[in-house]
Amino acid sequence: MSETLDLFIRSEHAELLKKLNEWDIAYHQNDAPIVDDATYDAAKKRALELEEKFPELAKNGASTHVGAAVSSKFKSYPHTVPMLSISDVFNESEVADWFSKLTSHDIFIELKIDGVSFAARYENGILVRGLTRGSGVAGEDITANLRTIPDIPQKLTGNFPNVIEVRGEVYMSRADFIALNERSSKPFANPRNAAAGSLRQLDAGITAKRKLSAFGYTYGDLSARDWNTQSEYFARLESWGFKTTAKWARHVHSVAEIQDVYNDIMAQRAEIPFDIDGLVIKVNDVATQERMGSRANSPRWEVAYKFPAARGITVLRDITVQVGRTGVLTPVAELEPINIGGVVVSRATLHNADEIARLGVKIGDKIIVQRAGDVIPQIVGIAETDSNAPAYTFPTVCPVCGGMVVQESGAVARRCVNSLGCPAQRIGELEHFVSRHAFDIDGLGPRQLELFIERGWINTAADIFKIINLHADGIKNMDGFGDKSVFNLNKSIENARNIDLHRFLYAIGIPDVGEVTAKLLAKKFGNLDAVRNATYTELKDIDGVGDVMANEIVSFFADEHNKQILDDLLHQVTIINAKTVENTDGPLSGKKIVLTGTLANYTRDEMREILEGLGARVQSSVSPKTDIVLAGTDAGSKLQKATELGITIWSEDDVKKLLD
Repeated sequence: MSETLDLFIRSEHAELLKKLNEWDIAYHQNDAPIVDDATYDAAKKRALELEEKFPELAKNGASTHVGAAVSSKFKSYPHTVPMLSISDVFNESEVADWFSKLTSHDIFIELKIDGVSFAARYENGILVRGLTRGSGVAGEDITANLRTIPDIPQKLTGNFPNVIEVRGEVYMSRADFIALNERSSKPFANPRNAAAGSLRQLDAGITAKRKLSAFGYTYGDLSARDWNTQSEYFARLESWGFKTTAKWARHVHSVAEIQDVYNDIMAQRAEIPFDIDGLVIKVNDVATQERMGSRANSPRWEVAYKFPAARGITVLRDITVQVGRTGVLTPVAELEPINIGGVVVSRATLHNADEIARLGVKIGDKIIVQRAGDVIPQIVGIAETDSNAPAYTFPTVCPVCGGMVVQESGAVARRCVNSLGCPAQRIGELEHFVSRHAFDIDGLGPRQLELFIERGWINTAADIFKIINLHADGIKNMDGFGDKSVFNLNKSIENARNIDLHRFLYAIGIPDVGEVTAKLLAKKFGNLDAVRNATYTELKDIDGVGDVMANEIVSFFADEHNKQILDDLLHQVTIINAKTVENTDGPLSGKKIVLTGTLANYTRDEMREILEGLGARVQSSVSPKTDIVLAGTDAGSKLQKATELGITIWSEDDVKKLLD
């Protein structure tokens, strides 16, 4: 019996470690958690319980594991002092058990920020290196990215050690997170993901555009120490130019006082402008910390007192479907309003049709709602259901325009293909239609389009070419407009009436068809009729067009709404047919080339035209089939990937030599 029991225990422990490792990689390397904190914490707690009961399991187990291996995308450096994690406790009894083992009951309590850990090394007061936690033993080099964060000083002020590694947390406030998502085509799930995704960028310029903040709270390597307590260290951090959570910190001496602080911060949680997922409870005296030391992966002198997930139970009143700018249909749960963590929640995301099916939710169910990352409410389960209630049926036509809804093979999202005629997609699509690489119509920005659409003057792309004849006087009488603006707009519209086929194909917004694919279609078929009548098989024969894209093109031209929109548009514009013969004699004939970085002497468009004139096929992404990567300054991930794949790297000089 004991062998069987032992086998079950080993099997359970191995499965827990496998899951924890998978979840750690998703969280630490990919910045895309696949389970919530409560699920992760429960699995880790069970693994630790097994390791405590059966010590032979502890070798390379959860008790010795920190974070995840560093990503190969970044340079890595060892931590001079290991960057350990913190053991978790979940209730007052567990706090009391930890407290009873202490030799000092002078306790300092800080907020546990739900962000991304960093280590910033200063030598003679100058920031010289920044690392992520990584595996705890080694971290990823994010020095350039840390330099873009205002809360992390480039140079320390006041009195500081010759060497000091300040450790802390990079985070994104809720307000900045909401603002970022409003301007992002692919919203982040929560502020922690947004902070992690922004900090771990190969291009620090992207990090700089995201509004990140940081708190300091501990230290690693240092040459000298003139503070005796954690509370004094907070004062040092602030004197050096760092921000801390001292405003919310507490100094206590008993378990009862710890619990009082826990209850107090829980009550304030919704008012704190950034996400926290618990408290960090520390022995205040540094000498005592050093005497107590650490376990394999966590200090003995501190614990994280985790908050419970912010959840509640309410009634699912209805499921509505929103149509986004790209036509993706997103189901939204309309809820009986409920207060969760101090915030009234009346709507929650259901993500997609697959998520509804996975949850099995039906209108009228009592459902469990959680504020993911304390910001975006999501449904995590069913508390009570009516087995006789009908299952929810996802729309097969667009709820806004009645257009056809498709789901590509292997894709999760369902999308309205009526991109030109769907009002929900109209502004975004029309912005694309008039953009520089499409019809290039100056004077029709988002503001003007929105105003004209509100007045009913523009409903489809064809209306753009009629607006001056029909509404010139109305435009002149609008605030900010006049005779000159109408004259300039008319001139720009008239100049756009003749357009190359590839620009036209790009402009009409066929899903997944960018500039490169539009040129491939134009070269292959030569005229619009041939493209409109192309079969799936013909499209698949084009190098660079895959299954999904071929289906998208066929579906787009088969949609009745799109047919009508295109026919109307063709009464207003003239398409310049393309030459269907490629330059097969050029020195770069058949070569697949990717451009990256900033060029010194040409724009990207100019260089693309030059390369295509030499017979090359210019592509947007690097793959093993890429022949050459032409890199300018500030080249990022594409250059790195090309180097890893052993692809030939060119500069502008190489092209110039070829031209000469």
